[in-house]
Amino acid sequence: MAFVALGSNLGDRAAYLARGRAAIGALSGTRLLAASDIEETAPIGPPGQGAYLNQMVAIETTRTPVALLEGLLAIERACGRRRAERWGARTLDLDIVRFGDLEIAEPGLAIPHPELPHRPFWQRELAQLQGVLVS
Repeated sequence: MAFVALGSNLGDRAAYLARGRAAIGALSGTRLLAASDIEETAPIGPPGQGAYLNQMVAIETTRTPVALLEGLLAIERACGRRRAERWGARTLDLDIVRFGDLEIAEPGLAIPHPELPHRPFWQRELAQLQGVLVS
């Protein structure tokens, strides 16, 4: 089981989250198990950005972490994501927050996500999903 965070602060934010959820669930070898509530948060990064809508999903996948990341990056690109500025505004941002009990630290992929301790909204969303999945 893996947990993927979704975020959007450009355009129709709710529609981008919906497209992201659907596309994640459509990845080969992947099944969407649950989705957290959507919450609006202040932007992290350069000034002048709009607020984000954030959500997290729990998935079951046969993909490796690298293959999952490749799939997520392809979904971002399909939704118009352009990586011009670190922590800049984006149509859709998809991050692997956790992937089972794995710990990975390599260029381009860190699991658990190193920002998890610094993002209270991710912690709330993760706790919500874990509560739903245990019930």
